[in-house]
Amino acid sequence: MKVSIEQAIAAVTAASSVTFLTGAGVSTPSGIPDYRSLKGVYQGVAQPEYLLSHDCLENEPETFYQFVKHLYHPQAQPNIIHQKMAELQAKKTVWVVSQNIDGLHEKAGSHQRIDFHGSLYNCYCRKCGNQVPWQAYLQDWHHAGCSGQIRPAIVLYGEGFTDETIEGAIQAVAQADLTVVVGTSLQVYPFAGLVDYSQQVLVINKEPLAIPNEYGMLTAAAETFFQKIE
Repeated sequence: MKVSIEQAIAAVTAASSVTFLTGAGVSTPSGIPDYRSLKGVYQGVAQPEYLLSHDCLENEPETFYQFVKHLYHPQAQPNIIHQKMAELQAKKTVWVVSQNIDGLHEKAGSHQRIDFHGSLYNCYCRKCGNQVPWQAYLQDWHHAGCSGQIRPAIVLYGEGFTDETIEGAIQAVAQADLTVVVGTSLQVYPFAGLVDYSQQVLVINKEPLAIPNEYGMLTAAAETFFQKIE
């Protein structure tokens, strides 16, 4: 069902609890490329899923490292979308469940947050298990302490999700009066399946989504919508 921007604002304002499901489109206004568009990370790259896989991490650590380094954008700052989601947490129960690994929701101050696929800025050594600053990882993937392999704590292709992440995300969606989908086409599972636990769904996107759930569709740029949220 198509909704106007006024109706969408009214729905978010009226809800006592809101959970945002966010994807790469939320961070593109901050200068971070998405994955699958013509300007995305995967464009022109052969087997990009392999380069972000556990197999690549294990078998070709240098190849993995050189690809993952390009995903870092430490200079990027939260945009109006991240900022308004964080501000809403002071007014009502708001959760952010994000596919993004760029750390911008955290930087914006969203405390009730589930980084579904982890964060590039949380790194550790696979050998000794110690946390390693991401700045050190960008210098060298070998851990200075034990010569082990450093990796970011992100979920790679071929890796599973923890029960804590899955259950926390389901709970965040199930308890919300309204689930708002922003900046994601909901094509990647299990994240895409979270909408099945929603009570009411609002999608803010430039194109409709192919999901079985009934939802309100606001065809607009997310920045335009969040600029109008009080």
